[in-house]
Amino acid sequence: MARAAVEWGRVGSKRFCSFKRITVMVCCVNIVAAFLVLRSFYSSFFFASSSRVISDPFSVDQTKRIEESIQIRREAEPVELVKAVRKLTKESSREAKRGLKLPRSLKQKLVYEILHSLQSVNNTNVTEQRDAAELWRVGKLEEVKRATRTKSNSSIPYQEAKMLKRALESKWPILMEEIGLWTPADVVNSEHNDKPENEQDPEEIIPGRPLPPECHAEPHTDYDGTAVRWGLTHHKESAADCCQACLDQANRAKPGQMKCNIWVYCPSEYGCYSPDIYEHKHQECWLKQAEEPRVNFKDKYSESYRTVHSNAPVVVPWISGVVGA
Repeated sequence: MARAAVEWGRVGSKRFCSFKRITVMVCCVNIVAAFLVLRSFYSSFFFASSSRVISDPFSVDQTKRIEESIQIRREAEPVELVKAVRKLTKESSREAKRGLKLPRSLKQKLVYEILHSLQSVNNTNVTEQRDAAELWRVGKLEEVKRATRTKSNSSIPYQEAKMLKRALESKWPILMEEIGLWTPADVVNSEHNDKPENEQDPEEIIPGRPLPPECHAEPHTDYDGTAVRWGLTHHKESAADCCQACLDQANRAKPGQMKCNIWVYCPSEYGCYSPDIYEHKHQECWLKQAEEPRVNFKDKYSESYRTVHSNAPVVVPWISGVVGA
């Protein structure tokens, strides 16, 4: 029995503790140990780098420049201006919170009185509206002052008169805002002319190639006459080309045919306006003939014409000329 047990132990030890198994186990232990060592080295290196970056993100020179820039910004800060702005902000907020505190019924009464005073004023005349509102304020203020001086024998209660006196004297803009009364401010546009007295206006440059002297080009002018060539179907690239077309037509005209002596050109990309019923486009070139040329428009369209044609500009865009004049 004992011998059999010894034999079984030898066989078991050979089976479970062979050389190959021991070698594999040792290798596995070494690999695990190596991984643990590498992990410890990596963790220590990472934390050391992080602490170095956190403790010293900039160089000494960069840190010095940052401190100098912060100091410059502090010195350049408008301290007095900031204090003044904060003070004004606090005062305005206190005024807004305080308000007028007028009863709603009293505000409605004031609105009805002001509207009644504005009924006789032209609604489109801002100056008259403002004068009427100011006239009502002055009259109401006198009535309120009398009520505060004589507490009895007055149609306005004393406390109400006291509130109205303060509102009409020093809080009139706030009162207008609270009751919804608004009138636009006067806008005065004054043109500053700094040009010397003897200096002449520069001559207007007509786009395109220069016009010959015989064209007698007149900017902002529209001449009347009998159409030799309709501009609705006759376009030229420039005023010089339009004038040249008039000269060429007059030279080629046969006996008995009308000869062009007036040319009218539209240089505006937005079109041009004329007394006729047609819609005139950009680069239209009209060739006309008239024994006694007559001007339709010169420099500016008339007020009566612009009343009928609301889209017409103030300045006449046409360029025209009387050939041979």
